[in-house]
Amino acid sequence: MRILLVEDEENIRDVVKLNLELENYEVITADNGKTALKHFHEQHFDIVLLDVMLPEVDGFQVCEQIRLTNSNIPIMMLTAKDGALDRITGLKKGADDYLTKPFNLEEMLLRVQNLLRRSNKEIGSNTESYEFNNNEVNFITYEAKGQGGNFNLTKKEAMLLKLLIDRKGEVVSRQQILQAVWGYDVYPSTRTIDNFILSFRKYFETNPKSPKHFLSIRGVGYKFVG
Repeated sequence: MRILLVEDEENIRDVVKLNLELENYEVITADNGKTALKHFHEQHFDIVLLDVMLPEVDGFQVCEQIRLTNSNIPIMMLTAKDGALDRITGLKKGADDYLTKPFNLEEMLLRVQNLLRRSNKEIGSNTESYEFNNNEVNFITYEAKGQGGNFNLTKKEAMLLKLLIDRKGEVVSRQQILQAVWGYDVYPSTRTIDNFILSFRKYFETNPKSPKHFLSIRGVGYKFVG
């Protein structure tokens, strides 16, 4: 599990990062809102821990911008502000949880675990199989039914298809796809992703030359519309 930790106070950032890493999370840090958004759009994360009082772009704005492109990723806000108005503002911007400083590290870890567990249950329950436009996909057996009949997906095809469907309606960057599907050590050419998308169009689109489900977003990545 990869965590984006956004905290401008170095001592707090280091302590939280250490404790998360001791629980075997991979932690990427940012000390301002602008860097946080750059990391978020370039990489794949499973949860965001977000301070409110940040340089460049504050935590409320970061949360709001994340929600414009990703409605599913859990966001927990960390802040010294304990007023009800600030908690309400954070929740309105799309935060899932709110923890006031100073906080107990064990409580923070439990909240992170609960948010991840809830998120994984929601995604897993929705995408063991999926149907759209007379197409069917089973992500357990890799069996599929497309416009040309029944066939089997490769493992990589199933992983990429599941990623796009999990984020239905959201733009997924090529960088996020490479990290989520191929891992962090060796990246194939981005042209490889283009070829996978072309295959999906042949499998599932009524008219592959005029796709309605697998859309290219120029200069960014791809979006699935179910």
